[in-house]
Amino acid sequence: MSSTLGTLYRVTTFGESHCKGVGAIVDGCPPGLELTEADIQPQLSRRRPGQSDLSTPRQEADQVIIYSGTEFGRTLGTPIMLLVNNKDQRPQDYGEMSRIPRPSHADFTYQMKYGTRASSGGGRSSARETIGRVAAGAIAEKWLRETYGTEIVAWVSAVGDIDAPEMDIERLDRTEVDRRLVRCPDDPTADRMEELIKEVLAAKDSVGGVLTCVCRRVPVGLGEPVFDKLEARLAQAMLSLPATKGFDIGSGFAGTRMRGSLHNDPFVRKGQGLGTRTNRSGGVQGGISNGEPIVFRVAFKPVATIGLAQETADFDGEPVTLTAKGRHDPCVVPRAVPIVEAMAALVLIDLALQQRGRQLVSPL
Repeated sequence: MSSTLGTLYRVTTFGESHCKGVGAIVDGCPPGLELTEADIQPQLSRRRPGQSDLSTPRQEADQVIIYSGTEFGRTLGTPIMLLVNNKDQRPQDYGEMSRIPRPSHADFTYQMKYGTRASSGGGRSSARETIGRVAAGAIAEKWLRETYGTEIVAWVSAVGDIDAPEMDIERLDRTEVDRRLVRCPDDPTADRMEELIKEVLAAKDSVGGVLTCVCRRVPVGLGEPVFDKLEARLAQAMLSLPATKGFDIGSGFAGTRMRGSLHNDPFVRKGQGLGTRTNRSGGVQGGISNGEPIVFRVAFKPVATIGLAQETADFDGEPVTLTAKGRHDPCVVPRAVPIVEAMAALVLIDLALQQRGRQLVSPL
C-alpha cells in the first residue's frame, strides 16, 4: 500500500478510522522554520467532525502533538512526527458490515485486494486518514507563505445542483469562506445549500458537491515536465482524496467549447515582468506555473455510507437489506475545504523545493 506522497517533501500518513490514533511523518521539511502545534491546529479544527448539524456527529477534538523534528519551536530538518489521538471510537457500529460490503464503498475492493480489511469505519479508506495530510499540509503552507507569500483558499462552489456565482479570487480569504457553515462565501447560495443538506440528512441520504481552490502568489517555474507537470501532480493529489470523482483546472471542460482565439491568454506587462490578460490556463502553461493564480476544481461524490435501507448482497452473494449504522456526513464538501488546501500546499512545496535545487546548480 502506498501511503507516501512527494519527492523532496515526503509525507507518509498512518492510522485507521477507529484505531488509537492517526497522523503523519513529514520528511524533508527545511530546517529553521518556526513551528509549534498552534501553527497546525487551525486547519485540523476546520476539518474535524462534529462542527455543526451539517456534518457527522462524531466528536473529536483532533488535537495534534508534534513528537519529533523540532526543538525550541523550530524545525531541525529531521523527520517530523505528527499524532492525533482518536477519542470517540465506536467500532461496534460496524459489526454488520464485516460481512456486507457497503454499496460504492471500498469494503469490497480492499477485501479482494488484501484478503482482509479494517471493517470499522472503512479503515484507511476512511476520510479520517486525511488528518495526517492536513497536518503536514499546514506545515507546507506556512513555509510557502513565509518564502513566497503564497496564499491558498478553497471554498464550496456547488452542492448537488446548486451552483455558486464566480468569486473574486484575488481577494477571497478564509475568514469570508468560514462565515457560513457550508463554507460557500455567497450568502444566498449558502442558504440554499444548507437547506438542501438538511433535507438530505433528514432523509438519511447524502449529496455531493464541488470545491474550487485558488493558489495566489505562486512563483513562476513550478512543475516538472513531462510526467510531473504541475496540473498532473495537483490532479493526482486531489483524486487521491476519498470520495473525489473529478478534477479540472482553469477553463477546464468548459474551455473545450471555446475557440482558440477566445481561449488563449494574451501576455501583458505587469509590474516589472509579464503576466496574462486572462487566466483561462488556470495559472499553468506547459505543466509549469506562470505566476498567475492557480485555479482548479475538485468534484466529490455523495458519501457512500447512508442510513437509508439499500438492497445489496453480502460477501457470499446472498441478497440482503443494509441499513448502515455509524456517523457520517450527509455532504462531505464543507469539511473537505482544508483538506484540498492541504493537498495543494503539499504539491506546491515539493515542486518548489525541486525548482530551488535546480536554480542552485543552474548556470543562468
